Amino acid sequence: MQKRRCTGKFWPEVRRLIWLKAQDLYQQDQTKMGSDFKGITAERKELYDAGYFYIAKLIVLRDLWLQKKGLPTIEEEEAAGGLV
Repeated sequence: MQKRRCTGKFWPEVRRLIWLKAQDLYQQDQTKMGSDFKGITAERKELYDAGYFYIAKLIVLRDLWLQKKGLPTIEEEEAAGGLV
């Protein structure tokens, strides 16, 4: 008999957000490093090994916590010019 894995509502969505943020951070770094960046995306292993996954995880979980508390996220504060 095969075990059935239950999928949750929170972590699958959070993992998706983490990988998207990690890819975004990678592309931001690539554009800063040179003007010949062609928009190439990194594989998940590259993102994980280079530390982008860990940084993205911290950012995403912090933003979710701030949203839960009803506080503005870092990106929202930057968009408002720090006037929040």
